[in-house]
Order: sequence, then structure tokens, then C-alpha cells
Amino acid sequence: MSTHTPALNFDPALLLRAQAVRVAFFDVDGVLTDGGLLFTESGETIKRFCTLDGHGLKMLQKAGITPAVITGRDSAPLRARLKALGITHVRYGTEDKAPAAQEILNELGLDWSQSAHMGDDWPDMAVMTRAAFACAPNNAHIEVKAIAHYVTVRDGGHGAAREFCDLLLVASGRYAELLRAYVA
Repeated sequence: MSTHTPALNFDPALLLRAQAVRVAFFDVDGVLTDGGLLFTESGETIKRFCTLDGHGLKMLQKAGITPAVITGRDSAPLRARLKALGITHVRYGTEDKAPAAQEILNELGLDWSQSAHMGDDWPDMAVMTRAAFACAPNNAHIEVKAIAHYVTVRDGGHGAAREFCDLLLVASGRYAELLRAYVA
């Protein structure tokens, strides 16, 4: 049995606020990616995803927290990435994100007090202000950071979503248990 002690520390008030979270909503561009859009000559969009973020999303699922994605865009690479991560609660091409989040909450039998949202720009603010816990990546728009309960150290697409996932895992009480499975 490992005696490894987790290195992560979060403010107890943040953990208390996030303790009841059972669904975590994520934006894509600027959160799961760096927000840049690369286009091929044929007009296909190319996105870069961070593997740290992907592992964090998988760990949320293991902890019983449902990751859900609400994004203003749609693309084959995005669909492939979310499918590979096993994320099934997704709304594509959605600029009005609060109704989409409400639909997912209804599907899961949850309410806003059990939700968290990570976003980086104005279209995310309606969900962030309703959710029990709001998070923004370090490079989010200033207005979004102003309403967030937590602003990550890392930028979107560079581990910010993992930082958010880790916070939710610690708040759920499952972080140390999940970590032990990886420490010899």
C-alpha cells in the first residue's frame, strides 16, 4: 500500500463550495483547447487537445462526476476527441448555453446546485452564474474571470481543465484514492 501524500492543496472554502458537484460543464475553445483555430487549405479545422485535461475528464467519470460539454462549434476532430474520452453529454453549435445546460441537468436528474462550469468567454457567463461552482482558465476574458470562483494557474488547452478536474476530485473526497492506483 502506497503512503504517498497528495501534493495538491486548495482553499477549504473552494472545496466546500464544490463538494456537491455531480456534473461539470466545459466549454471547448479556450478551455479544452488554447482557443486558436487552425485551418487546412481545404478549410478543415484542426484542434490541439491537452492529454492532461483528457485524463482529468476520465478521472471525473471514475469519481462519479459527469463531464458535459457545451460548445459553440462543431467539428469532426472535436467529436472524435470527446468520443475517445467517453463523454456522452454534449451540445454542439450552441451559443445559448444556459438552456443546453438545463437540458443536461434534466437528463441527469440534477439541479444547478450540483453543477460546475468552466468557461473562458461571454457565452459561458450565463451558465457560470447559475452553477454552484464557476471556474475560468488563466487566459479567460477579464469579465469571465471576475465572476469565477476559481481562476486556474494554467491557460486553456494547457492543463487548465485538469486543474479544475483535480479541484473537483479533491472536493469530492476521491482524489487521494484515485491517485493511489497510480503510485507504486
